[in-house]
Amino acid sequence: MPLLPHLCFQINIEDLDEAPGVNGERTDCLLVDAVVSGNKRRAQSGHSESTRGGNAADTAVPSEQSNTCSKIRKKKRKQKNKKNAGETSQNGLEDIDRILERIEDASGASRPGPPPLSTKKHVLYVEHRHLNPDTELKRYFGARAVLGEQRPRQRQRVYPKCTWLTTPKSTWPRYTKPGLSMRLLESRKGRSVFAFEHSEEYQQTQHKFLAAVESMEPNNIVVLLQSSPYHVDSLLQLSDACRFQEDQETARDLVERALYSMECAFHPLFSLTSGTCRLDYRRPENRSFYLALYKQMSFLEKRGCPRTALEYCKLILSLEPDEDPLCMLLLIDHLALRARSYEYLIRLFEEWEAHRNLSQLPNFAFSVPLAYFLLSQQADLSEQEMSSAREEACVRIQQALTMFPGVLMPLLEYCSVRPDTTVATHHFFGPDAEISQPPALSQLVSLYLGRSHFLWKEPATMSWLEENVHKVLQAVDAGDPAVEACESRDVTTQSVLGFDPLPPLDTIYSYVRPERLSPISHGNTIALFFRSLLPSYTVEGERPEDGGPGGLHRDQGLNRLMLAVRDMMANFHFHDLEVLPEEHPEGDGEWD
Repeated sequence: MPLLPHLCFQINIEDLDEAPGVNGERTDCLLVDAVVSGNKRRAQSGHSESTRGGNAADTAVPSEQSNTCSKIRKKKRKQKNKKNAGETSQNGLEDIDRILERIEDASGASRPGPPPLSTKKHVLYVEHRHLNPDTELKRYFGARAVLGEQRPRQRQRVYPKCTWLTTPKSTWPRYTKPGLSMRLLESRKGRSVFAFEHSEEYQQTQHKFLAAVESMEPNNIVVLLQSSPYHVDSLLQLSDACRFQEDQETARDLVERALYSMECAFHPLFSLTSGTCRLDYRRPENRSFYLALYKQMSFLEKRGCPRTALEYCKLILSLEPDEDPLCMLLLIDHLALRARSYEYLIRLFEEWEAHRNLSQLPNFAFSVPLAYFLLSQQADLSEQEMSSAREEACVRIQQALTMFPGVLMPLLEYCSVRPDTTVATHHFFGPDAEISQPPALSQLVSLYLGRSHFLWKEPATMSWLEENVHKVLQAVDAGDPAVEACESRDVTTQSVLGFDPLPPLDTIYSYVRPERLSPISHGNTIALFFRSLLPSYTVEGERPEDGGPGGLHRDQGLNRLMLAVRDMMANFHFHDLEVLPEEHPEGDGEWD
């Protein structure tokens, strides 16, 4: 028991100069006041002695107070100097999370009690602190380097609520509710299903956005955001336009603003961390949240925050784990290896292999044994644990090479490694292994190698891979069973919209966009010609379903098309052929 009070007292003394005060006052002032008030109480308790001593006692009290204050200030200066000297050696300030962990460890060791009901969290449990990239950057560069310039700017504008996904910026427009809300659809078996909803005003803004997308002019989206600065789809679409123009900072800022707009609309019962809240991807209103999370995850990975990106990947997967509409299972292994979360990747594989057959995916087939091998290289494991992890890694990598032989040669090519003669000339890993793969499997292999090949470049990893490749060849020559066939995967060839990529076929629409008559542009004959070739082409004032007297005849549309073609041909200008020899006098005979 005496350990906890001692820790708390030590932490309060060290952090006096940085801890926030109560009601605007600093903590050191409160401590001095407490010491002075205690001295006053002691002085009052000895009033009888002071009356006997006369005025000497009265003059001793203020001198004692001043001495106490000066001692505390000197002690603070010494401790502050020691703390500043220790910051350089520790590569930054020690954050509050580590202090809290020390307190929890100390209290848990000294305070006996009943064990918790369940200490094992859900495999898709999301931690709030890991959703903030500053938490990861502080471990790399220190808290002073990350938060040094952010503290003064956070007090410039007051925002309506505290959010976990993003931190509001003073450069953003003032937040007003855009008409976006969330509703609880059902709650059963410990799972709650939610859905975003659009108000009538938001629906009108959405219709204007779709018209701006069809115009293929990004400035129209900019104009729309001036009147609706927190319209989610407009922010995401404009973010893509900025990313194409290499303006990564603005693109990331727009995605963060979209996330903030959606988080402000959360239902009070919606939880980001529990792993039990669901959002149906078939609803277009929900798909915007999926896409915003995915874009933020991609920016975090490029920014060098794989641990934070892994947390976002877990969040996306937890919203609909059975369907996995954005195929997070093709990415989560890569982020786990980059974040060095080897135990988490192994746990996910062990818990989901029985009902999801993760070993049938080439990324899991190769990433899990790599996680076992990298785990066996850690020095904090015992000899038995290291040997067990190494053995499991060898078994699983041999299974992966047997199941997916077409991965080895492209992997070695990515790593700029030339295989030996035995491997290069063997038919099992030859060109036939890659050619005989189904197209869908080849695409999955290409995605995995293009994303994760650099994780295999370490010399120790390559030596371990070479050892197991030879063991697989020995087993193949001995007559082991052939490779199991991999299930094919459909690949779409339809056009992709930036604000709604790959919508499911069974989409659930809560409202439908009203039919819009597109006026014919008489000034652009080429556009008129190409639009007339579309199956849905209609002339002005005509609807496809109109068959009565109100609709125009098809021959009128054909005549209009012919007039447009004649007009287009009349506008063509051909260069004078007699000018060519003068401009290119040496052109005769060059192409013979």
